[in-house]
Amino acid sequence: MDQLAPEIPDAAPSNAVVLALNSGSSSLKFGLYRMQPSLGTLVSGEAEWKESDHASFWARDSQGNRIASEQESLSDQSDAMSRIVTLLAECKLPSPGAIGHRIVHGGAEIRRHVVIDAEVLAQLQAASMFAPLHVPPALAVIGAAQRHFPTAVQVACLDTAFHASLPDVARNFPVPKPLRDRGVQRFGFHGLSCESILRRLHPNVPEKLVIAHLGNGASITAVKNGRSIDTSMGLTPTGGVMMGTRCGDIDPGVLTYLMREQHFTAAQLQDLTDHRSGLLGVSGSSGDMRVLHQRSSSDRDAALAIDMFCYAVRKQIAAMAAALRGIELLVFTGGIGENDALVRAAICGDLSWMGILIDPARNAACEPAMGAADSPCAVRVLPSEEDEQIARHAWDLAR
Repeated sequence: MDQLAPEIPDAAPSNAVVLALNSGSSSLKFGLYRMQPSLGTLVSGEAEWKESDHASFWARDSQGNRIASEQESLSDQSDAMSRIVTLLAECKLPSPGAIGHRIVHGGAEIRRHVVIDAEVLAQLQAASMFAPLHVPPALAVIGAAQRHFPTAVQVACLDTAFHASLPDVARNFPVPKPLRDRGVQRFGFHGLSCESILRRLHPNVPEKLVIAHLGNGASITAVKNGRSIDTSMGLTPTGGVMMGTRCGDIDPGVLTYLMREQHFTAAQLQDLTDHRSGLLGVSGSSGDMRVLHQRSSSDRDAALAIDMFCYAVRKQIAAMAAALRGIELLVFTGGIGENDALVRAAICGDLSWMGILIDPARNAACEPAMGAADSPCAVRVLPSEEDEQIARHAWDLAR
């Protein structure tokens, strides 16, 4: 059952400024936006920390100029949040009236963007079991944001919300009903990215659209008349196509074999499927596609990893076209989707049979419209603007 938004505070934010926070396990992207009279970026950047003593912090102003680029002794989300607050003060920028948080998984109870209160926090904590890599860091960021900005309206922006419209045939797994009733189902992710693509396409959203969000995490989504009808990721962000370090879909028998014969624990299985598989697992050297390209000419395993990734994505695009009963537009987005012409060419090269033809020169130049002139299916490259989407949802709910 969907979680209804809690009652909105009587007073709307006193200023039309929203802070968008997009947290990862070892990074925190941020953007401060002016929402009226039209959306505009005041400052944006990213804090990143690792196991070493030093981490990086950078920020750009409204004109895209670097205003910070430094090594910081950041160790966690709280340190990153403190540095962001210091930056806003140094730049004499207004405090946000609302703060939007990207939440990867809200479980079965929270399937829409929602103002955060104690009940919502408890439900998000319970949903951590579905996305242990993503939700706990986001909760830490929420706590830090509440301490630094106690009067701001805090909003949870769900990556799963866009896929709440999945039909039964796509949402359900072939498992017993009691398990399905306890939330074992397809949730889908990268919903904020998909929403940002639809916003950029508006008002010319085709009836049959496939979005390929390709990055360290990757998913393919079928969108019919603006609604998600199928997507490659499932109960957790580990499923679907192979990714940087995640295995994607895998025969469940592999996992039971590892438990039975190799005595793997649940923690070891999670480490294997989330941290040591995918591009990293196949190549044995890196989960970064850029590094694999550099090594592929002399490293057969690196070349195999790239080939397997492109093959997996190609199969999912065809599967989503089958779900849609056709395809009018294919959109590439995400770090790999937006910047890697070699991967896009490899994926599309074997999809010509279904009317996907790309222009090599436009593809190499990463032009937004990269489809060939005679391609029955349009092909585009569009940036994923998750942070702006977070800001829009936070402002809408806070008002």
